[in-house]
Amino acid sequence: MIWMKRLVVGLVLLGMVCGAQAQMGTSLAFHRAQHLRRGINLSGFYAQTQDFSEARLDGYMSTADMQALKTMGFDHVRLSIDPAPLIANAQTGALRAEPMARLDKTVAQLTEAGLNVILDIHAEEDWKAAMTRGDDGPSRLCAFWGQFAEYFAKSDPERVVFEVMNEPSMNDLYRWQGIQTHVVAAIRRVAPRHTVIATAAQWGGQDGLMLTEPVRDENVIYSFHDYAPMWFTHQGATWGTDGWAFLHGVPYPATPENIQPVLAQEPDERTRLQVERYGLERWDASRIGAEIATVADWAQRRGVPVYCGEFGVYRAYSDAKSRATWISDMRTALESKQIGWAMWDYDENFGLATKGRDGIVVDQNVLHALGMGK
Repeated sequence: MIWMKRLVVGLVLLGMVCGAQAQMGTSLAFHRAQHLRRGINLSGFYAQTQDFSEARLDGYMSTADMQALKTMGFDHVRLSIDPAPLIANAQTGALRAEPMARLDKTVAQLTEAGLNVILDIHAEEDWKAAMTRGDDGPSRLCAFWGQFAEYFAKSDPERVVFEVMNEPSMNDLYRWQGIQTHVVAAIRRVAPRHTVIATAAQWGGQDGLMLTEPVRDENVIYSFHDYAPMWFTHQGATWGTDGWAFLHGVPYPATPENIQPVLAQEPDERTRLQVERYGLERWDASRIGAEIATVADWAQRRGVPVYCGEFGVYRAYSDAKSRATWISDMRTALESKQIGWAMWDYDENFGLATKGRDGIVVDQNVLHALGMGK
């Protein structure tokens, strides 16, 4: 297969850190990373929906809402974008004029509100699955980025950042590294000044990042997502691991003692084992700090900037105080290592805010946990 043959060439480029990168903090990417210190994910705006009508997009978020985020203390947003509705021709990557114009308008409104914008290609699972086999999926991704990056090459590179793809759902680390290398090259051909955010295979988590080597491009920031421990942050979630769905009341911080009420009510032996391990591991601020320190060390050894694109707690069944404590501990750990971040998310299941008849209601406990508010 063409992509597998090209993989060898891609891997030659991977792991080669040029001299300027080795001098920690001197590359353009480090400068641009300073624009991405405190962010929020706009998850349901241009992704995670089937309704891309102009009416819904116009009603999703007002310019006043955008300005309110800036006033709260956020300096950027990570804008999730489903690429499929934007594409007119999958083979060439040609884009549809009207959807692109609407997206362009939103990006302009966000930047005018004082927010920097990460254009996060947040594809559906069928798109990501196509990356795991054959040549068609990777070719389509490169073709799309060639057109998409060219369109936004006119934007201010100090304000707009390109993210290759959210959470590549493949375990084949080397295949994804080869694909990503070619995508970065496709972007560079048409947008030489814009910063790119790269991510790792294995759903963009820390484990995948630890096995990743940088592409040979000095203007790249490396992203990871951190929801650990999932048995706390995803309790009650109806996707992913089956054991999460009926799991409620899991505390944080965790001890072998304070998880006993949860164990007593959990009938599934496998889930009970995972929760018991969670308690025995005593997840707290120190444990989170140790995890983040490992990521910071990975980045320092390679002379590249790193960024946490997602972290958060599913709010439906988590205790509000425990949720705020975990968010605060994660945010504090990231900032202690000078790692910028974006919480997941604005107003969906992990939200900072809730939309009501009277407008947006911000969870002040979460805002304070993020180091903002009064």
